Amino acid sequence: MNLDEVPQDHSATYGGHRKLVYAVDASGHYLGTQSDGWEPEAFATQLAVAELQAQEAEALAAWQAGQLSPLKCLMYRYRLDEAALAQISGLWQWRIRRHFRPAIYKKLSTAILARYAQAFGLSTEQLITYQKDMA
Repeated sequence: MNLDEVPQDHSATYGGHRKLVYAVDASGHYLGTQSDGWEPEAFATQLAVAELQAQEAEALAAWQAGQLSPLKCLMYRYRLDEAALAQISGLWQWRIRRHFRPAIYKKLSTAILARYAQAFGLSTEQLITYQKDMA
């Protein structure tokens, strides 16, 4: 993409910020420049966020019905999937899926809850209140 073709669509998904992109100048060299949005990218971002919100709502309903632990709901709320949560928490994905079960989640140690809390940017006490809400 040429330097003068960098999209400036004033995307709401950027929240007023600008993004660094690279483009080719007149002499053929790559330069970093700022973009404040691109309509197709904004559309794709909005679709992804809507899908995560739908997954969160589904997980919330299952949690309230006692079929899931709050962990899956929080995972979607903080824009994570199992692979990302596993990487951040340092736990295997199969263990995380196991912790989605309410009976298993209720028995988690404070150390494991602290790993999840750190992954979500919460305090351990905040995460424990989710656990107590299940009782």
